[in-house]
Amino acid sequence: MSSPAANVRHKLSVSDYYRMGDAGILHEDSRVELIEGELIDMSPIGSHHAGIVTLILHLLNKEISDQAIVSVQNPVRLSEWSEPQPDIMLLKPRSDYYYDSHPKPSDVLVLIEVADSSIDYDRKTKLPLYARSGIQEFWIIDMNAQRLERYSQPNETGYGHCETLDKTGKISPADLPDLVIDLSRILA
Repeated sequence: MSSPAANVRHKLSVSDYYRMGDAGILHEDSRVELIEGELIDMSPIGSHHAGIVTLILHLLNKEISDQAIVSVQNPVRLSEWSEPQPDIMLLKPRSDYYYDSHPKPSDVLVLIEVADSSIDYDRKTKLPLYARSGIQEFWIIDMNAQRLERYSQPNETGYGHCETLDKTGKISPADLPDLVIDLSRILA
């Protein structure tokens, strides 16, 4: 008698994900993202989280000019199996504003996640995923601890460098050194 087969998960590709949307299985307002072939329900966006994202968007739009494109809660295609929707990305300027295709890791200047209830998920799942995908600079704004964690030097297991800043700090993306963000404006 043969032993029962182990349960094997079926991974969804990005193409499968979009076909599900085209077929009406997933709706435009569905709060899911594709992470390593699995559909992950995203937490509802609370007012504090939304307010911080909007504040950062406002600050960036005032300062960034044509140096980068600010993208909010839009997809980034990391691989055939992953297309998360980070809170904010600063992207390399492109004349089509990524109309023809979602950005890839090489298009991302800095990727930002605002974390409250999602802090463990952002650190344990998204951080290594972003690093393996080659996202050069990743920031987590930890709303509970009132600090910003800046990660750089991506490798296969995570990031080689982490810097933690509190509300007294200022930060500039490595690829946009003239953009200086006063963290006292974001962290209360």
